[in-house]
Amino acid sequence: MTDKEKILQVMKEAGTPLNAGKVAELSGLDRKIVDKEFAAMKKTGEIVSPVRCKWEPADK
Repeated sequence: MTDKEKILQVMKEAGTPLNAGKVAELSGLDRKIVDKEFAAMKKTGEIVSPVRCKWEPADK
């Protein structure tokens, strides 16, 4: 499983918008990796922000 897939899985399982710090905590990934993947997923529209500074998968 790639880092991106792991992040999306954690976000879907949470069922609520999360910030990068919480995703890093729940996934066990380093915060820098989460930040890098978040930046890429924001550009491609894979994640959306329904609440300021919190994100969820676009295909929820």
